Amino acid sequence: MSAPQTMPALLDDVAARFGAHPAVVAGDDTFTWSQIREQAHAVARALIASGVRPGDRVSVWMPNRPQFVPTMLGIEIIGAAMVPINTRYRGEEARVILSRSGASALILCNGFLDTDYLALLDEAIEREGSGLPRLNTIVDIGTGGSGTGGPGTTGALSWEDFLARGAQVTDEALAELSAGVTPDTIADIMYTSGTTGVPKGVMSAHAQTIGVADVWASGASLTESDRYAIVNPFFHTFGYKAGVVACMTAGTTIYPVETFDAEALMQLIQDARITVIPGAPTIFTTLINHPRRTEYDLSSLRFSIAGAATVPERLFADMLEVLGFEQVAQAYGLTECVVATQSRSHEDPLHVAQTTGPAVPGLEIRVVDGEGRDVATGDDGEIWIRGPWVMRGYFEEPEATAAAIDPEGWLHTGDVGRLDEHGCVKITDRIKDMFTVGGFNVYPAEVENALSAHPDVVESAVIGIDDERMGSVGRAYVVLRPDADLDADALTAHCRDRLANFKVPREFVAIDAFPRNASGKILKKDLRDRP
Repeated sequence: MSAPQTMPALLDDVAARFGAHPAVVAGDDTFTWSQIREQAHAVARALIASGVRPGDRVSVWMPNRPQFVPTMLGIEIIGAAMVPINTRYRGEEARVILSRSGASALILCNGFLDTDYLALLDEAIEREGSGLPRLNTIVDIGTGGSGTGGPGTTGALSWEDFLARGAQVTDEALAELSAGVTPDTIADIMYTSGTTGVPKGVMSAHAQTIGVADVWASGASLTESDRYAIVNPFFHTFGYKAGVVACMTAGTTIYPVETFDAEALMQLIQDARITVIPGAPTIFTTLINHPRRTEYDLSSLRFSIAGAATVPERLFADMLEVLGFEQVAQAYGLTECVVATQSRSHEDPLHVAQTTGPAVPGLEIRVVDGEGRDVATGDDGEIWIRGPWVMRGYFEEPEATAAAIDPEGWLHTGDVGRLDEHGCVKITDRIKDMFTVGGFNVYPAEVENALSAHPDVVESAVIGIDDERMGSVGRAYVVLRPDADLDADALTAHCRDRLANFKVPREFVAIDAFPRNASGKILKKDLRDRP
């Protein structure tokens, strides 16, 4: 059956079908789907009492804690939009999002990883010289445990005091607002990382947020029998939509993972008999290479998606053969369209490593040249996407929306890729990262993918540097395995075996760690600025 198209209806549906089934398990705390519904209603009533109304924005700045689930639902079931903030963001980054979204309330977990978010935010506001006039409610869920939170922070309501506000709001008042939510109501505004400028708020309606989650859940064959360890952050579309909301469509039990620790994760897999665990390739390479991996029983693992522009060639085979997954897949998406492609069931692991699969049901994909003409199969071009899962636009930015989505409804992703003869997409790079060597285009991700197959290379990042004769040449920054030394000749030979000559980096530079933004993306701009 297809999922309901609004969050109030989806919450009612999952509670009716799986009410007594565990919904969220964190440590010693277990909450059923019926309890999650009750908690979400309590949050919703507290928000109403705090003055939040349909169309308002409520920001959430917290890690993968159980409170995130009823908080997100409480916001959305009254017709307000959730605006998540990355838990790695500093005060100024959060201030910009709160200001640009016009959030009227902020719910945060102050003190997470010993970070005083409120102090950072206050400092940023003071430096800017202007406040956040629309922000009238701040709530601190506290750091006192995964279940009930802790004491409130100065300047913020405690979780308990906030919920107590809702006592004055009747069930009828809540039901009236929930009844006004439609499939076209904006459910969330997800701000892009903003590495190239001011972040933009990607708007998704209820039907889109639930629809992409339902597509993901169907591709993963999620059921109420699955136990899903969500390592991907809840503030990210992967953890929120392909995680929490996907679990809601199937009644799957959520196991939130606050921070990645390989041994703690393997212990959780063993103890809870985890069946589903998607994530970045780094998570799985860490588990595969962990010296204590064989001490843990990982036999319950059933399904995983690992995706990135650069995936080690053996990763998916090792996930099947070493970690014991029954099925692995790769997917492609972006904030503006969370799930665009996904590998077909039980594909050959080498093919999974090479492509991100075909378009998911309901979407169309084209690969075009600079004039918007379709390129031949196997040729690189910009990926365009059209269909119901594409964003509604950028919040209060009609010009940016028009630049991203053309009059025919095609989202111009800015990603470079190609279609193979099976209709599967291979991502080769971002357009902005491309450089030209002697008139030939080089897409760094392709070079990085080749380097990932070298036994000494843990991770790489390739940029173009100026060259008088060729215009540009490649420079590869590499993080090496602990016992390896940089051997530029060997890396050059390795690349020459796998790439056309113009794609082989001219220089190799060993680096201890890459500069990254708060979402973990490598900051190539910082690499370009290095002497």
